[in-house]
Amino acid sequence: MKNMVDIQVVLATWQDMEDIYEDPQEAAECLNTILHLVYDRAEDDIETARLERLLAHTWSIWHQDDNLLYVNEDDLLDWVDHLVATWDDADNLD
Repeated sequence: MKNMVDIQVVLATWQDMEDIYEDPQEAAECLNTILHLVYDRAEDDIETARLERLLAHTWSIWHQDDNLLYVNEDDLLDWVDHLVATWDDADNLD
């Protein structure tokens, strides 16, 4: 159940980004936007563990991505929609 996942626990802070980006505050805001999109687009009845894995995967993909500060919102929405629609836990075990 989606409501069992506290999105606040997953969100980035500028400290998470300071060793990677010139503007760590902006980078944290961008990553948090993506994390919120994943959370918002997930079905309300998604299994808690599955949503947690989706969020962890999103963090690992975007945390150090050079495009984080430059990707537009439409492209992000497409990426998130594709991720949520095609996610397979068996193929994405960390």
